[in-house]
Order: sequence, then structure tokens, then C-alpha cells
Amino acid sequence: MNRGLWAAIACYVMWGLLPLYWKALAHIPAHEILAHRMTWSLGFCLVVLALSGQRTLWKQLRAKPSMLGTYGFTALLLSINWFVYIWATTHGHVLDASLGYFINPLFSVFLGVVVLHEKPRPLQWAAIGIALVGVIWLTIIHGRVPVIALALAGSFGIYGLAKKRSELSSVQGLTLETAVLFVPAAAFLLFQDARGVGSFGHTSVQDGLLLAFSGVVTALPLMFFAMAARRIPLNQLGFLQFIAPILQFSLGIIAFGETLSSNRLVGYVVIWIALTIFVFDNIRGTKRYHRGKAHGVA
Repeated sequence: MNRGLWAAIACYVMWGLLPLYWKALAHIPAHEILAHRMTWSLGFCLVVLALSGQRTLWKQLRAKPSMLGTYGFTALLLSINWFVYIWATTHGHVLDASLGYFINPLFSVFLGVVVLHEKPRPLQWAAIGIALVGVIWLTIIHGRVPVIALALAGSFGIYGLAKKRSELSSVQGLTLETAVLFVPAAAFLLFQDARGVGSFGHTSVQDGLLLAFSGVVTALPLMFFAMAARRIPLNQLGFLQFIAPILQFSLGIIAFGETLSSNRLVGYVVIWIALTIFVFDNIRGTKRYHRGKAHGVA
């Protein structure tokens, strides 16, 4: 098994098991965990940036200041995604969070159609339509729109779309994004500490270590993802991404005791059927592409 495949598996397993990490901090407000995640992520990114020899980031930013606006927008999307995920995990909504990441690849296809004017294949259209039926069903039985799932799928889908045209490497981009988030996050934490309501250094040693290492558990899987994306085919990467929501879903049921009614399960099954069609079509499309390329058609 090549390094890219191992990197992809490591990345998605880390994301899939992340609810265990945030659950251990459930007694700390989600917005405070988010601020620590933003703050400590920058420190880790700067270390990796220095070790990787990619030290031209600040020169590139001076040469093209408009990049700050682009990465400021992606940083905002990341902060929304991180906050919703942390809040969902610490408030007993891990199943809703997993649903968001099951929906995400289909939402990305939808964005490709609307924004990039891409033309999905018939089976991709079918997958989007079936997934929409599942979301509508969940909305009906709940009496409300599945906001957590749609917020996670939407924020990460738009983030991926914005990053599609990014000019920096993954490490440089994440460093700039966390640098944008650092100032407000650090200011908030200092304000909390001055008011005597901050958690860092005022609760247990375990809490302090978990908050400090939140930067590592944030940035490390993103870096593994970047490594995998460069080394293995996109269809393999797309298929493996379902490791994360499957693990999250399993944790929600087994570890956290969340309930899944039969009516709610119907909605999940419909979305899983849509994903199965989507993955099948992707694999078939990739095989056709390689056959065509081998015969000089592509």
C-alpha cells in the first residue's frame, strides 16, 4: 500500500474519531474550544511551514495582497464549520454531524453545476435527486430543516470550491487562514481570562493539554489529506472519505448512545443509496476515462 493511501486512511480515521476528542471537552463552551482551536492551529502550522521549507508565504502575500481577502473568506467558512461541528459533538448531535459529511460530496457536485457550470452525468443527477428526497424526508419527520447537517455540508462544500482556485500550497493556505483567525481568537481568550471565566489554566491539567493540542488534531489530518490528494487517484480519495462519517455515525450510536428512530433511519438509508449510486458512477467514469486514454481517445 503506497504512502498516499495510508495518508488518506489516517486523515479520514482522525476526522472520524474527532468526536471523542471534543466530547472530552464538552463541559467547556463550544465558542471557547473554537477560539483555542484557531489559536493553537497557527502555532502548529508555523512549525510545519518552517520544517517544510515553504517560507515564501509572506513574500507572496506582499506581492499579491488581494489573497488576504480570499483566504479571509475561506477562514470564515472554516470557523463556521469548526464551530458547528464542535457544538454538535458536545451537545449530543453526532449523528446529525455525520449526516452532513455524508451529504457533502453530493453538495459539492451541486456547487459544480451551479457555480462552475459543470455537467453531471445522468447517474450523478439521480444521486443528487435521491439525496434531496432523503433531506426532505428528514425535514418532514423532524418538523424542521436538518440545520446542523446542511451547515456542515454547505460550509465545507463552499470551502472546497473556494480552495479549488487557491494559489498557495495546502500548508501555506492553512497557515494564512489560521493567521487571519488568530487575532480575534486570541483577543477573545485574553478577554475571557481577564474576566476570570476562561478555562485554560483554570481547570484541570487534562483540559489544558486537550485545548493546547486542538491545533494538532485540526491541522494534522488536513496535511495528511493534502499528501493523499497528490499521491492517489481522485476516485480512491472520494471513496475513502466515507470512512469519516461512518465512524462518526458509529460513535453516535455506540459510544454516545444517541437514538435513531426507524423513521429517521429511512432518511439516512435514502441518502446512503444516493451515495452508493454516486460512488459507483465515479468508479465507472474513472475506468472509462482510463480506457479511453489507453486507446488515445481522452
